[in-house]
Amino acid sequence: MKKLHWLVRFLFGPVPVYFSALAILIVLTNAQYFGLVGVGVAPRAAKLASSTPVVSVMKYCDIFRGEWVPDAEAPYYNHKTCHMIQEHQNCLKYGRPDLGFLKWRWRPSGCELPRFDPLQFLQFVRGKSLAFVGDSLARNHMQSLLCLLSQVAYPKDLSANPSDQNKVYHYRAYNFTISMFWSPFLVRAREPDHDGPAHTGHWSLYLDEADDKWVSQISRFDYVLVSAANWFSRPSLFYEKRRLIGCSFCSRQYGVPDLTLYYSQRRAWRVALRAINELEHLRGRVIVRMLSPMSHFENGTWDHGGDCRRTQPLRANQTTMEGRDLHFYTAQMEEFRAAEKAASEKGRRLMLMDATAAMLMRPDGHPSRYGHWPNEKVQLYNDCIHWCLPGPIDIWNDMLFQMLLA
Repeated sequence: MKKLHWLVRFLFGPVPVYFSALAILIVLTNAQYFGLVGVGVAPRAAKLASSTPVVSVMKYCDIFRGEWVPDAEAPYYNHKTCHMIQEHQNCLKYGRPDLGFLKWRWRPSGCELPRFDPLQFLQFVRGKSLAFVGDSLARNHMQSLLCLLSQVAYPKDLSANPSDQNKVYHYRAYNFTISMFWSPFLVRAREPDHDGPAHTGHWSLYLDEADDKWVSQISRFDYVLVSAANWFSRPSLFYEKRRLIGCSFCSRQYGVPDLTLYYSQRRAWRVALRAINELEHLRGRVIVRMLSPMSHFENGTWDHGGDCRRTQPLRANQTTMEGRDLHFYTAQMEEFRAAEKAASEKGRRLMLMDATAAMLMRPDGHPSRYGHWPNEKVQLYNDCIHWCLPGPIDIWNDMLFQMLLA
């Protein structure tokens, strides 16, 4: 009887119960690292406390030229461990069947690009602020960063309006703020009035007026990342000095020439970069991201059945930049170089994130039809513009961290 009493105390006494509860608590609070939440997420958490400092390799090699190589460890988050993924880019949630596109990382020619370390990133940006300026691809980039950081911490959403395109996220433990300024053309723009007398459906772009919604705010940020491209493909009316001077995708009814989308894209970048250089109290570092490819539609254009169904990356020698991508890239690069020179004369530094070549090799990384359920009645085209999360776009944050360290 004494032996039975001792056995009961051994199995169910306060000490074993305490340690059992402690073990359960540890498992539950670290569920994503024990594989209980999400599928196929690499257990990065155990490595986050690395004492090895992250250093910039940009002085040793061009991090924007290289190849995609296999990466067995990726991805580092998924739709179950990060709830900040835009629905239309949530490819895993909506059943994309091929997951091999996640198992690649970017390797620059001549060096290894350090993997993004969320803990070291948050420690580096402690007490600082980062602004994204641009369109839905800027938001795509921001959400990639939020998901990578979710391995360590979640921010508080301080956005004035949850449904608004402009966002503010704050990491209280690090006093770090991420903001998003929605400005798809970078210049002042007015949406088309579909119910107006003309029913034109054309945007009105004021190509000599930078969008004050972001220009008036960025001086208070430590880092500003500016991008814009694919919205210039929308039918637009061009104004300079408040006078209609041209248009794109338009008829002769306006009495002005069709100057094409290339005119508005170049003018908008020129005016936006000039506005940045003219800011008197700009304190932070400004990074210009080059365009993300718009040419990954195959077997048709975006509005005529085009799709992107590839399942693995291309190599550098299998890609060629051409057409609209090349025109936009060339104009943006020329405008950046001119602004860079003007900035250096004022003792400032503009930086260039030239991720275009790397992303040109990833036609496999887009949502395609996996941004909604197959039986949903939605009016969406196959998406070969944005990027799946997780996906190739995560490399933009490896590059971003390198540029902040440089």
